[in-house]
Amino acid sequence: MIDIRVQGRCGRITLNRPEALNALNAAMCAALNAALLEWAADDSVDLVVIDAAGPRAFCAGGDIAELYAAGIAGDFAQGQDFWRREYHMNLAISGYDKPIVSLMQGFTMGGGVGVGCHARHRVVGETSRIALPECGIGLVPDAGGSFLLALAPGRLGEYLGITGAQMGAADAIYAGFADIFVPQADWPALIGALAREGLDALARYEKTAPDGRLAGQQAWIDAHFSGETLGDILRSLRGDEGGFAKATLKALSRVSPLAACAAVEMQHRLGGSPTLPDALELEYRYTFRAQKYGDFLEGIRAAVIDKDRKPRWLHERIEAVSPREVARMLMPLGAQASTARGDA
Repeated sequence: MIDIRVQGRCGRITLNRPEALNALNAAMCAALNAALLEWAADDSVDLVVIDAAGPRAFCAGGDIAELYAAGIAGDFAQGQDFWRREYHMNLAISGYDKPIVSLMQGFTMGGGVGVGCHARHRVVGETSRIALPECGIGLVPDAGGSFLLALAPGRLGEYLGITGAQMGAADAIYAGFADIFVPQADWPALIGALAREGLDALARYEKTAPDGRLAGQQAWIDAHFSGETLGDILRSLRGDEGGFAKATLKALSRVSPLAACAAVEMQHRLGGSPTLPDALELEYRYTFRAQKYGDFLEGIRAAVIDKDRKPRWLHERIEAVSPREVARMLMPLGAQASTARGDA
């Protein structure tokens, strides 16, 4: 499921569940964490490279089918423990003392963002499709995704977080989810050069990414997503007959109203100076409650289990979600907190 070895000066981590789009489970998180801990004390390892097997995905997220089976059986603790462990892994990647280079092909979504986009040097290619689509399955952007969204230009955080819009290479770089574009045909040579020469080899392979779309949409996004609540955003979009507004409203018609309202509130709470530990702690408040009190299990049923794409959300309309319900999902957990600040 995950291949760990040393190649020259590099610690190598390869996610290896291509048949499952390299979806993360608890064992993979534990193995990745253990490797980072071991290499931190190994003077022969100068940097770490994280990549993935198969052409379709770097990592399409967490193994939500596994979490669904446990949740339907009434075992909410399995999911809560998985998210807690995953978030500690996200922190370990972000704060690692040695450089980490991630190479993200294909789908990089949800938990995959948590593995690849917290690395110090983030490489994308022609097939890269980075997104945080959690609101579509009744969850909020997590694995530190809310932190990255809060750092994005203007109101991109709210837009990307609740629509689940996919970013190609240029858009991912623009939004702060990636650093450089390298044609994927050059990735094997790049990894070999990193193993032989170290981090200095990286700049030699960088090229200009094909044009994206987000920069051109920034003005529309800022105009429509500047409201205090998701209801404000909807009213602004409904007053615009343009193509961008119509496409955005269509995307929002598919998400969990409760999760989307909470995702907007999270962006506003994180504000202009977010920290990853604070973001992870806020995310865990929601994910801890999502199976019992939210739309998470229904979202997975509709998208992955029955695949009918007809979720029966707790609320039929976004306007039906009350501020009190959002506040309850984001209340502090006290002794059950994720301990994202490092006291695990």
